[in-house]
Amino acid sequence: MTTTDQKFHFSIDRGGTFTDIFCRLPDGTEVVRKLLSEDPTHYPDAPTEGIRQLLEEYDTSSQTYPRGQPVATQRIGSIRMGTTVATNALLERNGAKMALLITKGFQDALEIGNQSRPDIFDLTCAKPGLLYEKVVPIDERIVLQEYTPAAWSQQYESRKGVTGESVLIVQRPNLPKIRNDLVKLRDQGITSLAICLIHAYVYGEHETMIGELAASLQCFEHIALSHRINPMVKLVSRGHTTAAAAYLTPQITHYLTSFQQGFDEDLKKVPLTFMKSDGGLAPVHDFGGHQAILSGPAGGVVGYAKTSYTAPTPVIGFDMGGTSTDVSRYAGSLEHVFETVTAGVAIQAPQLDIHTVAAGGGSRLFLERGLFRVGPESSRAHPGPVCYRKNGYLAVTDANVVLGRVIPKYFPSIFGPDEDEPLDVEGARRAFEALTALPEANGRSADELAYGFLQVANEAMCRPIRNLTQMKGYDITTHILACFGGAGPQHCCFMAKALGMKKVLVHKYGGILSAYGLSMADAVHEEQEPAAETYMGHLRVSGEERLQHLADRAVAALVQQGHAKESVVVERYLNLRYQGTDNSIMIREEPGKSFDQLFRAVYEREFGFVLEGRDILIDDYRVRSIVPGSTPSIPPPPPNKGAPPAIDTTRAYFENGWEEVPVYKSEDLEPGHTIQGPSIIVQPISTVVLEVGCSAFVTASGNLKISIGSSEEKPVEEDEEIKEDPVQLSIFGHRFMSIAEQCGRVLQRTAISVNMKERLDFSCALFTKNGGLVANAPHIPVHLGAMERAVSFQVDYWNSEGREGIKEGEVLVSNHPQLAGGSHLPDITVITPVFYEGEIIFFVASRGHHGDIGGISPGSMPPHSTRLEDEGAMIVAFKLVRDGKFQEEGITEILQAPGKLPGNSGTRNLRDNLSDLRAQVAANNAGIRLLKELVQTYGLRHVQAYMGFIQKNAENSVRLMLKEFARKNGARAHAIDYMDDGSPIELTVTIDPETGSATFDFNGTGHQVRANHNAPPAVTYSAVIYSLRSLVGQEIPLNQGCLAPIRFIIPERSLLNPSAEAGVVGGNVLTSQRVVDVVLKAFKACAASQGCMNNLTFGDEKFGYYETIAGGAGAGSTWDGQHGIHTHCTNTRITDPEILERRYPVLLREFSIRPNSGGKGAHPGGNGVIRELEPLRPLTMSILSERRTLHPYGMNGGEDGACGRNLLIQKDGTVVNIGGRCSGSMDVGERLRIETPGGGGYGPVPSNDAPPLKKTRQL
Repeated sequence: MTTTDQKFHFSIDRGGTFTDIFCRLPDGTEVVRKLLSEDPTHYPDAPTEGIRQLLEEYDTSSQTYPRGQPVATQRIGSIRMGTTVATNALLERNGAKMALLITKGFQDALEIGNQSRPDIFDLTCAKPGLLYEKVVPIDERIVLQEYTPAAWSQQYESRKGVTGESVLIVQRPNLPKIRNDLVKLRDQGITSLAICLIHAYVYGEHETMIGELAASLQCFEHIALSHRINPMVKLVSRGHTTAAAAYLTPQITHYLTSFQQGFDEDLKKVPLTFMKSDGGLAPVHDFGGHQAILSGPAGGVVGYAKTSYTAPTPVIGFDMGGTSTDVSRYAGSLEHVFETVTAGVAIQAPQLDIHTVAAGGGSRLFLERGLFRVGPESSRAHPGPVCYRKNGYLAVTDANVVLGRVIPKYFPSIFGPDEDEPLDVEGARRAFEALTALPEANGRSADELAYGFLQVANEAMCRPIRNLTQMKGYDITTHILACFGGAGPQHCCFMAKALGMKKVLVHKYGGILSAYGLSMADAVHEEQEPAAETYMGHLRVSGEERLQHLADRAVAALVQQGHAKESVVVERYLNLRYQGTDNSIMIREEPGKSFDQLFRAVYEREFGFVLEGRDILIDDYRVRSIVPGSTPSIPPPPPNKGAPPAIDTTRAYFENGWEEVPVYKSEDLEPGHTIQGPSIIVQPISTVVLEVGCSAFVTASGNLKISIGSSEEKPVEEDEEIKEDPVQLSIFGHRFMSIAEQCGRVLQRTAISVNMKERLDFSCALFTKNGGLVANAPHIPVHLGAMERAVSFQVDYWNSEGREGIKEGEVLVSNHPQLAGGSHLPDITVITPVFYEGEIIFFVASRGHHGDIGGISPGSMPPHSTRLEDEGAMIVAFKLVRDGKFQEEGITEILQAPGKLPGNSGTRNLRDNLSDLRAQVAANNAGIRLLKELVQTYGLRHVQAYMGFIQKNAENSVRLMLKEFARKNGARAHAIDYMDDGSPIELTVTIDPETGSATFDFNGTGHQVRANHNAPPAVTYSAVIYSLRSLVGQEIPLNQGCLAPIRFIIPERSLLNPSAEAGVVGGNVLTSQRVVDVVLKAFKACAASQGCMNNLTFGDEKFGYYETIAGGAGAGSTWDGQHGIHTHCTNTRITDPEILERRYPVLLREFSIRPNSGGKGAHPGGNGVIRELEPLRPLTMSILSERRTLHPYGMNGGEDGACGRNLLIQKDGTVVNIGGRCSGSMDVGERLRIETPGGGGYGPVPSNDAPPLKKTRQL
């Protein structure tokens, strides 16, 4: 068909390596072109050159298109583009020189973030660098009026915010001072500004004032105001998003300016649009950096959604590139998320729900510690895989080449010094042959090793697909796999088999599907406003008016772009959440249904339940106006023509070994042709590998519809010995950890409390039938070893003489630290047996911190408790579920039992306790379902055998580390450190250098104390397993095998092995950190980190709140300590300042990095933080902390970190040091200021003339 305007229409995906161009010619013919994105010797800009080439080749008019001159545009009908310019600038940190202007007291809010570290076992605590170069604290303050004392309304001016909430203007910005600050920024070379003030999403006037002042100076290229960039609550996320806009938009503007200069002056008449992260097209002037993060991948999602979906069968998109793989899901509408983290930056904007895994064609291959490992390191384009002939790294592409699954003679000869040689098969083979000498090769040939790596790579890419579907309750086997990207078709059949999927679709434009998707994308404009209302079963008149106002603006924006008003479709949304929760769900309006009906349906599908009796709150009004793009029609299937003639045969390696298989070229295939696997189909820019048992049918549109054969594992005979296989070991490692991770995601989704849903204070794990830890998702380190003790205790307890045993349909619960393997009472463990053919085969368990379980103080973290009974409800063994029924009455009685003791209370939040316990049961059930699927796939004996093998692998890794330490440092290590009360924790490690066994002897540790920082043995086991895993320094399975080489000696009635009635609530959160300090000190690993969790609770008879606060990380031999980050035994998040002030009657006066608190050294320790809170009504505030007397140690000549301080600032300004543990009532006008410890320094302080050392490690 011809184009209606007889012009050329271009859709371009400018990627990091290649630029793909899809062009519809005036006569309707479709052509494609692929160019290198960077080729400065031939052209300055790839998209411009691609357009020029196609016009020159296909324009039959007299117009010429000479290279080096502006391209004539009169024959161009439209240009659509997706680009990775913003993504690459973010990843490489090469955006604009920008500064952040933020409310005073929060100048470090973006650096602290949510205070968690990306990798809990990375002692360097590496995190991505900041986007801004300068930060300017703005002395201004807006306060939400709801909780403020009545007198404040007389003292401060009140204004109505956009949400309808009233705010008080406590401090207006000092514009003359700010002007001076802006001039200084200009003089320092700052060209872009991000302005983010607290509560600006409600009242943005202060941001507007500063923005106008900055604009009047006419020296800043871009000024981003947070309430315009993204008017949503959460200071940190909105700040990151605003910073991203200021950092990236100038880069995009520069690129667009350069692009436009490649055309003549009539380009302004050509519709030029860009793909946003939400899958919609926007004009140049409406394309900000924060909207462009997923610009490239979004086109691919639109492409497969428009070409692969036929209702009602959902589709999984699988886009495999060189360095990473993107997966997504489509079931009739684009699925959006509204907060994601990219390159360490939280982006709060509508984005397609795309999950990325660091596994692609360029992912490097490692054979180490008994495992096959794929990625996350990448060989990248330079030097690339070994077969690229640039002295590169062994990678996934090399495996495909060596195994004949990529055929060099059908691949461009662009390699070698003169870029004219084919892929180097022999070089890649030699690299694999070098691996055969390693013990992990286990006698495998080079070919078998290569195939093993492919199996492991495919499992790594299956993992996010499982997470995307199974964790949301979708059956993965009912989906079609839509495969695209240059490397995807080589792996899609293999992966579909592993996932149990029956159909795969490879589009004829699969290698450039992002560009093709752009040609069909919708034009979109969104408008959104925050709200603070209760949904009362229908929209209020004011709500209807707000939505209509937003719709009018959104439609007008599209009309202004040249679209007809009648072509615009309007979608209306409310962002809803239950009162008392922070997770909002964006609900699209549907005819005949109310918003609350839709919300409850989505909530129940996602989380498995609804919250009865709770109000539904409106957080945002949103409108999305759309001009729908084209959707290609799907012609009827052609008649079957049988097999086409093959153009060649080749030897390729499949599941049964080497086979001689036919080779086909896609351009020779006709609709109706059917190709049986194993075989290879060569496409112009990719290769399709048809596995054994698969068949491909060529559709009327020229796409490949592949039917997947069965992938049954060969059954293991009952008497056949199951031998350990490194490939299977790696695959099972992925599967076990994936199940534990999915349990965690279910728990996060289904929990109610802030502790579990927001702070993520929980852990999920899998265990053998005897209670041995198999896989623990990396959630909270202090839970790592403790849960194994809890599970094994329950197994022994219920199976002991005279007890009833454990039956199917039952769920166990416990929390007692000394008697039942608990950590402290607020951490409640829910344990579910996995039955198979009437026998227990595994256990699944989840441990979560409950915000209150009774005791003498709100939050159940009393600073001054001396007996366990003062700390809340105690559960040694109870069946939470019997015969499939939740025992609400029984568990309620247990949780209320502390109230029978003088001075104690039962739980103060029973509703949340019960909801969170149900969430833990649901998380366990998810694990059971997935474990049973694993057993059905591989057989019980096989799964149980690999549970044992995976534990043995972890054991061997720890033994190797211990032997290496003994070789370098001797067979004995010793360290001692002290709690603030002077109690010593002493450790002597004795290592057998031959076997790698070790004794961890804690003799010399102080007596148990009449306080609450006694720690049950399970806490010590957790601290040691965390330390050992961190010392190994490489990815190894996290399970009980890590402790198998260790014999513990922990004296009874000591600080680390107290009596059953001793108080222990502080042992889990304080002493655990000191145990880690002592272990790392003995192994000379690094200086001490803050050594504390800084536990703060506050509340009254109506509510309780709990948080832990970050501090400084210790420095090491090659790294500086990080500032303001959680270390070692915890990694919980902290509540966003705006959420905190919106939900609780407190004012957060300051949350910043504490300067000069890190110890000096060749590598200085990280600084702690300052957190200052003011109650807005009388509240009980309690602090439980350490390192207030004794400093975090420096190492190897580095200085100690600063001690922390807890200060009460009284109404008259008097400052009182309240010590490390304090609880009391605070009145309005008083402030609690917590200054957390810094980390120790490493190495002597360098002299002034010494060369600078390597700075803080960043991702």
